[in-house]
Amino acid sequence: MAFYTDAQREMQDAFDSRPLADAVEAAIVAEEIDDGQKAFIESRDFFFLSTVNGSGEPTVSHKGGGVGTVKVLDGKTIAFPAYDGNGMFLSVGNIVDTAKIGLLFIDFETPNRIRVQATAKLHRDDELLSEFPGAIAIVRASVDRVFLNCARYIHVHKRVETSKYVPDEAGQQPHPSWKRIDGLQGALPERDQERTKESG
Repeated sequence: MAFYTDAQREMQDAFDSRPLADAVEAAIVAEEIDDGQKAFIESRDFFFLSTVNGSGEPTVSHKGGGVGTVKVLDGKTIAFPAYDGNGMFLSVGNIVDTAKIGLLFIDFETPNRIRVQATAKLHRDDELLSEFPGAIAIVRASVDRVFLNCARYIHVHKRVETSKYVPDEAGQQPHPSWKRIDGLQGALPERDQERTKESG
């Protein structure tokens, strides 16, 4: 499978970068995750996930969790949890729809980043659920491409704290304030309506 599309090649030719693009592809693009990339990916407690629906409309989401929120099962396979959200299910719906995903892992303090392109499938009854307390499903993905990405435009940021909404070891998390909005109560699943009543 060619790494570059015809449109990308057209832009490379327009800006005289085809030889550079070929050199970069040869130097950094691989079809499997190596040990160094595995260590970096599993050291992250968040990533950015891009998906696309059947109409070709993309979306990008920030996915946070504990350190190791993405597991590298082997050089060709990664897995990550799907947690409770706002009920829209844009990312996982797109995964069910088209299966194609992109993941961006960034270290804002060093800085450093890795991109992964993969083909994904959603699993609602997966043995890895026990390793991600609070997860409602697991996404397993077959790696198509992995590559380092130039970090020169990454602004340096310092990490302050972990979100209190990351599920704990028992899978528990605080009830979010937006689920207490009166106008949403009738639309919430029964379990969330009960938690709203309990939390006041």
